[in-house]
Amino acid sequence: MTERPHHTDATLLAQSLGKIDATTNGIVAGIHPAVTYQRTVTPDGYLPGTLYARDENPGFHQAEAMLAQLERAADGIVVSSGMAAYSLLLLMMPPGSHVIAPRTAFVTFGRWLRELAPRWGYTAAFYDNDNLEQLEAALKAQKTYAVWIETPGNPLWPLTDIAAAAALCRQYGAKLIVDNTVPSPLLTKPLTLGADYVMHSCTKYLNGHHDVVMGAVLTAQKSDEWTLVRRLRKDIGAVPSPFDVWLLVRGMQTLHLRVKAASSNALALAQFLEAHPKVERVLYPGLTSHPQHDLAQRQMHGGFGGMLSFCVKGGREAALKVCQRVTLFKVATSIGGTLSLIEHRRSIEPDTDSIPQNLLRVSVGIEDAADLQADLHAALSGL
Repeated sequence: MTERPHHTDATLLAQSLGKIDATTNGIVAGIHPAVTYQRTVTPDGYLPGTLYARDENPGFHQAEAMLAQLERAADGIVVSSGMAAYSLLLLMMPPGSHVIAPRTAFVTFGRWLRELAPRWGYTAAFYDNDNLEQLEAALKAQKTYAVWIETPGNPLWPLTDIAAAAALCRQYGAKLIVDNTVPSPLLTKPLTLGADYVMHSCTKYLNGHHDVVMGAVLTAQKSDEWTLVRRLRKDIGAVPSPFDVWLLVRGMQTLHLRVKAASSNALALAQFLEAHPKVERVLYPGLTSHPQHDLAQRQMHGGFGGMLSFCVKGGREAALKVCQRVTLFKVATSIGGTLSLIEHRRSIEPDTDSIPQNLLRVSVGIEDAADLQADLHAALSGL
């Protein structure tokens, strides 16, 4: 048998793994809206096959296979949202388990740990994303089931050394889970650096068009624990819709092009803002001024992502004026789409004291970089 050639991530994505619709031979896979499926019965009982939409859907398989190949995972599942991915990984843990999470991370996850996790007997400690000494001290202080990493961390963009954190987790017997939403698998592959699980909000870069809410969980190896995660998806009902999964596959076909364009635009915009007289500072791992730029170069390959933040001179009032004056950027909350978004993040997280009042978070899209620069320059120049 001829060995199948190895293809790059770009080719695997553009070809959607080369899948052809089994029924029609269409080069685009179909959507499978059926809730239940006819079974084949023999004298020995039912033959294997799809049973019910809450168990799985034939359309899930292509998306899951694409994600698993991108992340170099043993297996993966799509789920109803990014928060569903967080929740399944938390609920796989025995009651009373302890977790350690980064301070700079997705705000809803932090609220989950602080407000809801105690209902299940879970406890949590927090560490600064860029401080492995804090992480090790937390691991020493209490037996820990799992450590979470978000790198770069939203919205201040500190980095965590995944390989070093994985070594600490192995030393202290903890699982390592990485939220890989911001860099996407095109720039960082945490499982190859020692992580046990990777999760995504597919709503962001993977779909990339601001029209799907979905999540994903992937594992470095199949195990009884992973079997439980799969069962939880079914028993809790955290399944996405067939049409949303079809949109995810369609979105991932251009992931490599979108991430490359967004990363290039973000670097150009960060360099422009860093030199602007109305900007106090810029937070972006691709800048040589970023305190962890060397780690970003080692851990992120092919670009530094499309997310950045900058602080406007003049405080909160000046930052809000910029949001009022932009015309090309959309003032909206999300990341990772084709359109460039800007928001005053402290208005979204009013209780997060670590976020400066003059900080604006930017999700850089795939528009022309010069047009994006001109829009921000016009907004800033009026201050």
